[in-house]
Amino acid sequence: MDPIEEKTSKTVDIYRDTWVRFLGYANEVGEAFRALVPVSFVWGSYAVATAYVTADAVDKGKKAAVAHGDNPGKTTRVAVAVVDTFVWQALASVIIPGFTINRVCAGSLYLLGRTTKWPLPVRKWTTTAIGLSTIPFIITPIDRSVDFLLDSSLRKVYNEEEKHK
Repeated sequence: MDPIEEKTSKTVDIYRDTWVRFLGYANEVGEAFRALVPVSFVWGSYAVATAYVTADAVDKGKKAAVAHGDNPGKTTRVAVAVVDTFVWQALASVIIPGFTINRVCAGSLYLLGRTTKWPLPVRKWTTTAIGLSTIPFIITPIDRSVDFLLDSSLRKVYNEEEKHK
C-alpha cells in the first residue's frame, strides 16, 4: 500500500490528532496566568481540561465497545479502556502538568521578587511568560513518565485479568 494512501485511510482520533488535543493543556495555561487573573479563571481552565479528559475516556470506551461487539468480556474491556484512558489523561494532562507549571510559576515569582527590583506587574508577566514557555518542554517527559507508571502498576492488573480469561 502506498504510504500516502495509508495516511489518508487512517482513522482520525479527534482527541489526539486534531486541535481538540490542546484543550487538555488548558489548565497549564490557566496556571501560567494564575498571577494575573482571578482564581476562577484558573479553576475554569481545569474544568475545560477535565471535560477533555472525560470526553476522551468516553470516546475510547465507545470505540472499545464497537471493537468487541458481542464478545464475552466486552464490559470488562470497555471498562479497562475507559479507566486506562481516564487515569492516563488525568495524570498526564491535568494533575502532573498543572502542579509542575504551578510550582515553576510560584518559584519564578518568588525568585524574581528576591533577585530583581522589577515592579510587581513586570514580575507577574515574566512569571506568566516563563510558565507558558515551560509547557512544551514538560509534555513529553510527563507523558513518558505516566506511561512508565501505568505500565508498572495499573496496566499489570489489566494484563493479569486478561491472562485469566
